[in-house]
Amino acid sequence: MSKRRMFSLQIVDADVFLEMPATSQLLYFHLAMRADDDGFVSGPKRIMKIIGAQNDDLKVLLSKRFIIGFESGIVVIKHWKIHNYIQKDRYHPSPYNDELKLLTTKENGSYTECIQNVSELDTEVRLGKVSLGKVSGTCTTTKFIKPTPEEVQSYLNSLNEKRFTGQYFCDKNDSTGWLVGRNRVPMKDWKATVRTWVSKQDDNKPKSQYKEM
Repeated sequence: MSKRRMFSLQIVDADVFLEMPATSQLLYFHLAMRADDDGFVSGPKRIMKIIGAQNDDLKVLLSKRFIIGFESGIVVIKHWKIHNYIQKDRYHPSPYNDELKLLTTKENGSYTECIQNVSELDTEVRLGKVSLGKVSGTCTTTKFIKPTPEEVQSYLNSLNEKRFTGQYFCDKNDSTGWLVGRNRVPMKDWKATVRTWVSKQDDNKPKSQYKEM
């Protein structure tokens, strides 16, 4: 792994970067300094502990899209290829192939997920699961169609779930952009998310919290 890391002023001198809390900026630099040659960081929590960063600092970097998070807990520096060019004789491929397969490289050199923009959910479909093909800057994907309240309700009925409705589920996920998990990644299987949601509900909560008025 190369020991030298660079930072592009195109990224770190932008208003959106400089307007972040200083602690989030500091965390970004530390993450990038410890990233592998493809920009992946396997232990962001450990680095946060070393420098005294808080969870909110990581959340800011995720929400501002300076890093991309994965369900595994690994993160990648979104603009890694803009910051760094590593010569082939010094380059060591990242071992995090599963995460790398979920990314493609945009024309400007930044990473992005192999999905459509979440804002397109209401107009068409969103792309979800990425096929395990080679990583060459393009991705093949399987379409994920946003469910209707009626579809969710039917599935809830099959689970004999009476505490909340399909409309509640859809309204909740519309408000959060259909992102799930600790790192707020795009939903892949809405039925699996329904099952997870149902399993976490508190049986002691009044049904009125879940039923439509």
